[in-house]
Amino acid sequence: MDRPVRRVRGIRFAVRLMSDTKLEAPLRKKGLTRRQKRRLSQGIQYAVFVAAVIAFAVSADWDRLQNQFAQADIAEQMFPDVITLALKNTVLYTLSGFVVGLVLGMVIALMRLSSVGPYRWFAGVYIEIFRGLPALLIFIFIGVAVPLAFPGTEIVGGTYGKVALALGLVAAAYMAETIRAGIQAVPKGQMEAARSLGFSPARAMISIIIPQAFRIILPPLTNELVLLFKDSSLVLFLGVTLEERELSKYGRDLASTTANSTPILVAGLCYLLVTIPLGFVVRRMETKAQEAVK
Repeated sequence: MDRPVRRVRGIRFAVRLMSDTKLEAPLRKKGLTRRQKRRLSQGIQYAVFVAAVIAFAVSADWDRLQNQFAQADIAEQMFPDVITLALKNTVLYTLSGFVVGLVLGMVIALMRLSSVGPYRWFAGVYIEIFRGLPALLIFIFIGVAVPLAFPGTEIVGGTYGKVALALGLVAAAYMAETIRAGIQAVPKGQMEAARSLGFSPARAMISIIIPQAFRIILPPLTNELVLLFKDSSLVLFLGVTLEERELSKYGRDLASTTANSTPILVAGLCYLLVTIPLGFVVRRMETKAQEAVK
């Protein structure tokens, strides 16, 4: 008798449980799921962003901005000198500083990894000093302190040599750490395999380790090139001639002459003409590097 009673009770409990579940289902549907909450949050963020853009566009005085920054006749006067002179000098300053920084940074990175204590200490002090000082102070030091410390001494290349040295000293501190990280990222088995084939430590480093390290650090080195391209605007603190002006100095001089800021806007667009493609190249290299790892 107990078993039939238990079976009946079990059936009643199951029926009651099913009925309660059916009743609760509509109530659960009334609440928002995680996906719906995320979409609602994104919708609110988009709405706030669009509202802020519209408020800025409505409140800005576009007529005054156009008169001050978008005078077509003034912009036309800048060509072709803004390209053939200012942009050319900016690129030359950047490339020369990058080459000096890359060579010096390689030496500092190898000193940083050396087993000789004084080499490591010198490299560490150099990196900390030149990463801690603003680039502006380095330019002032090269333009003022060096002639005072060494009277009658001329830096090879004139202004171009001074810019290459100043940008190179700053870039070398950052590149040294980047190169050191790239070398340490190469598996140690590569060095061991090279040594087992009879390579000396120096030859193995030059022929095996460093080429692999450069494949790893190519994107950050390209980022450093972009930073140097912008830091080249500090050339004006060295005192340049009309033929040695870069984009910022060229735009600033014309803005003072014309009492209008259109030259500064054009100079900024010329900067973007170089930095945006370089940024795209960096992203492509990073994507390919990630795909190679996978």
